[in-house]
Parts: sequence; C-alpha cells; structure tokens
Amino acid sequence: MEAGDLDAQLLLAADGDREAFARVYDALTVPVMGLVCRVLRDADQAAEVTQDVMVEVWRTAGRFRPELGSAKAWVLVLAHRRAVDRVRAVRARGEREEKAALLDRTTPFDEVAAEVEEREEHAQVRRCLAALSEVQREAVLLAFYQGMTYREVARSLSSPEGTVKSRLRDGLQRLRACLEAS
Repeated sequence: MEAGDLDAQLLLAADGDREAFARVYDALTVPVMGLVCRVLRDADQAAEVTQDVMVEVWRTAGRFRPELGSAKAWVLVLAHRRAVDRVRAVRARGEREEKAALLDRTTPFDEVAAEVEEREEHAQVRRCLAALSEVQREAVLLAFYQGMTYREVARSLSSPEGTVKSRLRDGLQRLRACLEAS
C-alpha cells in the first residue's frame, strides 16, 4: 500500500471505519514488529508491544495529522516510544529486584548479642552520670529522662534559667567526654 493510501486509510479508521483499520493493521504490523523487535531483542515482548501499539493506533487515530508526516512514520514513532518505555520498565524492575535481593542478604539479627550490647551501653551511661556533680546530674536527668525544657528544669529546681543552661551544657560535655573515653 502506498503512503498516500495508508494515510487515507488511517483517516478513515479515525472515523471508526473498521475495514480501513484492518488495512492499516495489515500494512503496518510487520514494520512495527521489526522495529520493536530491534529495540527489545525479545520476540515475545515485541509481539506484546506490537499488539499494544496497534490498539493505541486504533484508539488514537484521530490524532494523526497527514500534514505533519506519513501514517507509517506516525505509527513507527508510537511503536518506538512504546518499545523504549518497555526497555526502561524492564530495566527499572530489574534494578528493584536487585535492590530487594541485596536487602535480603542482611546478616541475621542476634538478639542475645544486641541485648548484651544494650545493657553494657546502659551501664556505661549510668557510670558516667554518677561521675557528674549532683546539680549537673539532676539537670541532665530532668531534661533528658523527664523530657523537660531548660525552663521547666529551672522552675523545677528553683534555679535561674542561665544557671540551668550552664549546668546542662557542662554536664553534657562531661558526659560526652566520659562516654568517649569508655
């Protein structure tokens, strides 16, 4: 079928002419399949994409504009885009599966070791807290274990806010130094 005839058939198909679409289908299925197969390199996927492209041609034939190019070129552009989309989707799926496989390779969680480590950390924090002065320890405990703001700590201890800020700052610095040394 010549290009002008194919253009006319696609325009008729856009108006719902099934026989005209059948002629377009017969004329373009092989070139579409060839293009898609070159992009995908998989005959089964190429057949599936070719079918999708031809369904899209039937549904969107009204978008074809002969003044912008031939029907064959328009359909092949649709086919190329659909094939590239499939390549990207397959690649993305492979990357997701690879990431999932890597996540599955995580080392098993050892509850006993984790609990021993946590207990040791708690004991270390208690030792370092005990090394603070009474006023520093009290301010740190109220701020971090009771969740109070420095203003609330100041009210609770009946101390000026600036004093409480200094106690917290100094206490936290000593606590950090103690924990880093351990």
